[in-house]
Amino acid sequence: MELKHLRAFVALAEELHFGKAAQRLCIVQPALSMQIKALEADLDVRLFERDRHKVALSATGRLFLPEARATLNQAARAEQTARLSARGEIGTLRIAFVSSVLPKLLPALIRTMHARYPLITLELKDMPTPNQIAALQDNQLDFGLIRMPVSGSGLEIRVVLEEAFVVALPEDHALATLPLVRPPDLQGYPAFVLARRYAPGFHDDMLVALKREGAVLNIAQELGEFSTMLALVSAGLGIGVIPAAAAAALPPRVVARPLQLHGHTAGIGLAWLPPANALKRALIDVIDLCAGGA
Repeated sequence: MELKHLRAFVALAEELHFGKAAQRLCIVQPALSMQIKALEADLDVRLFERDRHKVALSATGRLFLPEARATLNQAARAEQTARLSARGEIGTLRIAFVSSVLPKLLPALIRTMHARYPLITLELKDMPTPNQIAALQDNQLDFGLIRMPVSGSGLEIRVVLEEAFVVALPEDHALATLPLVRPPDLQGYPAFVLARRYAPGFHDDMLVALKREGAVLNIAQELGEFSTMLALVSAGLGIGVIPAAAAAALPPRVVARPLQLHGHTAGIGLAWLPPANALKRALIDVIDLCAGGA
């Protein structure tokens, strides 16, 4: 069966008049008659009872009509899906992220994507930077929101967020009275940092920046999650050196103070494996917009 034959059948079934149905389809009446005959021949059935005075659906035609409509509707949906996909307006994007994007950037991205592209589904997963890079290279992810810096990955990376550093402190800590903490102020206190295996570039650059400012941390423990780190700070077991966004929701009895690092920041990058198709470009454009307000 050809779709044009089904369209001809539905038009005639609804109009029950060859002239009106042909006009509706923008074809001449003989062409409509030929399409109906061709459909009946393909199916080896009689779909209409017709004489010089009237056209009526046969019993078979009445049963066939809802099926023909359903087929045309499905064909229209398939056509629309293909066109939307080509424009990057439908599909699924697999996105991994690190915790610094949770308070502001990730919610803004989700909200804006849903508003602009309601037919795009986002599959989200919290994942450390090295795992994200491996998954991207294996085509198991479409995007990663990773901790910078990263090099030699073969990925396209765009910095979308720059964060200053803060020190998370028990509220009764001696440094909590300071409006601004200098790196030498950290000397001697047990400190928690993000473990190197979760973000090697971030970890190494932070320690180098602190050393350049005259501080070598007394690292009590390296942890995989800032939330765990903050829980230990809340228990009074040490201090935490963290990106500012990680201090957006502090647990009880914890305060955060800016850390003076003279321009050293923690970067978050959007990473993907090139080339970027239309679906990927849709998210890249949206995150550029969201990052501008982050």
